[in-house]
Amino acid sequence: MGRVQDKVVFITGAARGQGRAHALRLAEEGADIIAVDICAQIDSVRYPLASRDDLDETARQVEKLDRRIVALTADVRDPAALQAAVAHGVAELGRLDAVVAQAGIAPIGRPEAQAFLDAVTVDFNGVVNAVEAALPYLPDGSSIVATGSTAALMPSTHNGTPDSGKLGYSFAKRTVAAFVNDLAIVLAPRRIRANAVHPTNTNTPMLNSEPMYREFRPDLDNPTREDALPAFHVMTAMGLPYVEPRDIADAVLFLVSDESRYVTGVQLRVDAGAIVNRRMQQPQF
Repeated sequence: MGRVQDKVVFITGAARGQGRAHALRLAEEGADIIAVDICAQIDSVRYPLASRDDLDETARQVEKLDRRIVALTADVRDPAALQAAVAHGVAELGRLDAVVAQAGIAPIGRPEAQAFLDAVTVDFNGVVNAVEAALPYLPDGSSIVATGSTAALMPSTHNGTPDSGKLGYSFAKRTVAAFVNDLAIVLAPRRIRANAVHPTNTNTPMLNSEPMYREFRPDLDNPTREDALPAFHVMTAMGLPYVEPRDIADAVLFLVSDESRYVTGVQLRVDAGAIVNRRMQQPQF
């Protein structure tokens, strides 16, 4: 018996990266999956988003673990699309026990206001929409997990260069943290837990992209991954450039499993000491 044996988990942003890692880790421990992803590009995002082929690959890997999966294309900014996806998944798999609101974008390096709005509507509204779609099906004692970021736990930075996407990302992740805190209070009478996981740099296509290389090496005109890799280390106290998606998935597994049945309202950092390191660098009052 796995740690989440026969649970059904709804995961957004499941086509690749952290979302795929969550689907596979939960499937390894006995869960069936309702997986959605936009499988399309958003104009303000300067790196390629996941494709339908990526989502199909997630489905293939889950099925290889001898678990069931319903994999659907849906935009988390569209409440009706998510509601339809959850309804279809529950009809196929018979129940719903947990939500992992993972879908996220980082439209950094963009000065236009639309980049701010895109970050907020995907990274925050998308979490709310996923929870709203799932809540009618969740039984007492179930679990909601939202993906935040260490950016949620740090002040926004602005170096004089307009970057609406970066500000939108930070705002959205901070708001996810606040949402989870208050959602935990609202759902406590039903013993439904609501928690957030806050990763540091994670080895996904979002990090391994030209906009991120520029973010970490603004001194170079066309930085490569090799240029940026040494700078990635500044985010952690453990001297790591990043953590792996499976490291985050292990935390998600705990929060979905009954092992965390009395854990709620938690801001769980999987950050290799990024936040404590930042606090040590700031004046203490």
